[in-house]
Amino acid sequence: MAIGTSKRISAASARAHTRRNKKTNSSNLPSGLLGTAIIVLFIGFLFGAYQAIQPPPPKICGTPGAPPITAPRIKLRDGRNLAYKEHGVPKDAAKNKIIFVHGFDSCRHDAYIAKTLSPDVVEDLGIYIVSFDRPGYGESDPDPNQTGRSLALDIEEFAAKLGLGPKFYIIGYSLGGQIVWNCLKYIPDRLAGAVLIAPAVNYWWSGLPANLSSEVFYQQKLQDQWTTRVAHYIPWLTYWWNSQRWFPASSLILQSTDLLSVQDKELMPKRADRNNHVAQVRQLGEHESVHRDLNVAFGKWEFSPLDLQNPFPTNEGSVHIWQGDDDLIVPVQVQRYIAQNLPWIHYHELQGAGHLFPHADGMSDTIVKSLLQGK
Repeated sequence: MAIGTSKRISAASARAHTRRNKKTNSSNLPSGLLGTAIIVLFIGFLFGAYQAIQPPPPKICGTPGAPPITAPRIKLRDGRNLAYKEHGVPKDAAKNKIIFVHGFDSCRHDAYIAKTLSPDVVEDLGIYIVSFDRPGYGESDPDPNQTGRSLALDIEEFAAKLGLGPKFYIIGYSLGGQIVWNCLKYIPDRLAGAVLIAPAVNYWWSGLPANLSSEVFYQQKLQDQWTTRVAHYIPWLTYWWNSQRWFPASSLILQSTDLLSVQDKELMPKRADRNNHVAQVRQLGEHESVHRDLNVAFGKWEFSPLDLQNPFPTNEGSVHIWQGDDDLIVPVQVQRYIAQNLPWIHYHELQGAGHLFPHADGMSDTIVKSLLQGK
C-alpha cells in the first residue's frame, strides 16, 4: 500500500502564504462597507429628492402661526372658506350684481374694474360688485383638489350663499378671465352675462391649430416655456421647479418687468395701492397660490373653449372678450381665433393696449356698460 508523502513547507513560505490570506480576507471588508455606503447614500438621495419636491404644508388663516382673519368669509359645503370684499351700491338695493374674479398673483383687493368704475355709472346702473380671494390666496382656504370645474362650482355656491339671486354677471381678469370659461361650461344657467378681460390661454386646448399653438408657445420667454411644460406634463414637480435655483422659474412669479408693454409701464403707477396689500396675496404659501394657479391654467382641461355653445341663444345675455393687441403676457392671436370660431362672442381688441389696459382712464366704465347695456 502506497502511503502519500507529506510536503515540507519552509518557514518563509508559510509566512508569505499567511500574508496572502490575510490580504485577501481584509479586502472583502471594505468592499462590503462600500456597497452599504452606496446604498445608504442612494436612499438618502431619494429621500432628499422626495423632500425637495414636497411643498410645505399650507397655512390656514386663523390657526396658530397663520395670518389672522380680517375679511368676511363664506363657508362652503366642504368646510373651506372664501374671503370677499364688497363694492358699489348695497347688495339689497342693486339692480345688477357682478362677481369679479382676480388674476394671477392677486387677491380680492385687486378688483380693478370695481375700483376704477366711476361713481355715476355705479349709481345710475345700480351696480354691486363682490370680489373674492380665490382658494389659496389672501384669506381663502386652499383647495388641494382644485380644478377649473371646482372653481366654477365654488363661484356658484359662493353666489348662492351670499344671496346674489338666481343669476349674476361675472367678470374675470387674466387668469380670472380663463376661469370664466369654466363658468360658461359648468354653470351657464347661473349667468346673466360674462366678460373675459385678457383671459389667459392654455396652449394645449383642443381645437387650436397646431401651428398657432406652436407660434404663441414659443413667443414666451424660454423659462416660461419650461414652466408651462412642467405644469402641463408633470404638475407634481411645479413646486420644485419654481423653488430650485439651478434654472430660472416663471417670470410671472418673479414679476419680471420684461412682460410689460409700453402702455403697461405707463399704467404701473395706477397700481401703487397694491403696496398696501401685496403681502397678503401669497401669505398662505406660494404653492397654494401661484404654483397651483399654474397647474390649473396650463394643466389638462376636460374641455376646450372652442367646444362651448352660446349660453344665451335668445340674446338674454352676452359674452365679451377684451384684449390688447400689444399684450406680452396673453397672446392676442389665440383670442382672435376663438372669437372667429365662436361668433356669439363680442370681441373687443384695443390697439396699442397691453395687459394692464383696464387701469386706463374710463376703461372700466366702457367694459361694464358693454356688458349691462350692450354699448
